[in-house]
Amino acid sequence: MDKLDVRSPYVVDTRELGRRPGLSHPLTRTVPAPAHLGTEVIAVAEGSDLQLDLLLESVMEGVLVSGDVHGAATGECVRCLDPVERSVDVRIQELFAYPGKSSADDEDVLELQGDLLDLEPALRDAIVPSLPFQPVCSVDCPGLCSQCGARLTDDPLHGHDDTDPRWAALRQLAASADSTPTPPTDERPARPENPRS
Repeated sequence: MDKLDVRSPYVVDTRELGRRPGLSHPLTRTVPAPAHLGTEVIAVAEGSDLQLDLLLESVMEGVLVSGDVHGAATGECVRCLDPVERSVDVRIQELFAYPGKSSADDEDVLELQGDLLDLEPALRDAIVPSLPFQPVCSVDCPGLCSQCGARLTDDPLHGHDDTDPRWAALRQLAASADSTPTPPTDERPARPENPRS
């Protein structure tokens, strides 16, 4: 495990909190977003502000960090590729265990390094799953034309003739069937029956 850098904006010194259960300490801080905080289609831009409003609580197992994180994510609409912006407002709750208090089975449990804890993994765990998997500029965005890439929002009546050559023979057959005159029938009108006198 790499040693934590106390100069990092994500590293918090918990010495003021102490290790007696029941003590708490508020933490309000604005930090720059780390790199790759999101997916290919939407993410919090590296270096943009993340506002942290947290409470650090001393518990038997370690330090419980809970509170709110606010920021903004930007990306592209998956239908029309227009820019998309979404506010990030997530709740965070993470236990940072004292060294030696977590078992080998607890792979996902974060640990304190001495009196220091690193918020970055907890921020990732809270923010990335909260981002939309397929962001759209609006729920009814029609997207782009699959043939020419035109924006369907700009031209709702946009369309193309079917020019697939594999259908040409069928179209010719249908056209010739429509243009062929219907032959006359040999049916004769029925004779009226003579009434019997």
